[in-house]
Amino acid sequence: MKKLFFIPVVFFIMTSCSSVRVNYDYDKKVDFKPYKTYAFLKSGIDKVEISDLDKKRIMHAIDDALSAKGFTKSESPDLLINFFTKEREQVDVNQFSAGWGYGWGYGWNPYFWGGNTYVNRYTEGTLYIDLIDAKKKELIWQGEGEGALTKDTDRKDEVIKEFVTKILEQYPPQKK
Repeated sequence: MKKLFFIPVVFFIMTSCSSVRVNYDYDKKVDFKPYKTYAFLKSGIDKVEISDLDKKRIMHAIDDALSAKGFTKSESPDLLINFFTKEREQVDVNQFSAGWGYGWGYGWNPYFWGGNTYVNRYTEGTLYIDLIDAKKKELIWQGEGEGALTKDTDRKDEVIKEFVTKILEQYPPQKK
């Protein structure tokens, strides 16, 4: 008779900092083809409750993403760009246990050995980017990106650029 042994394997489930989930919504009556120029809506961006350095990082990332799509910054723009943010603390608790011994059923298993509990705390943020028709002063498109943030100043540019790039990949919307 062969004895069955279980080898404990612990899988570390970690939230990937590179995972940004995106959604968008838009006015389905708008033709997006004529929009070629943009400017930032300073009055809206001034109200965002993040550091001025992070505001600059977001604006630079938006500039890069829009210029890659053929847009130009202008004093008399077709689009006004606004953004705002939200953040919240997240806690993931993962508990792993493993053991080995003789079958299932009644009785106490002296060969059972416990597992571990892993607690991962991180800040999750949401970045909203609004595109507003400059002439009508109406919101025509809104993108939202949600994911883990970093406090590492060396990685902030990279994380913000990823958020902005993934959000603006959805613009202009593809009508079905």
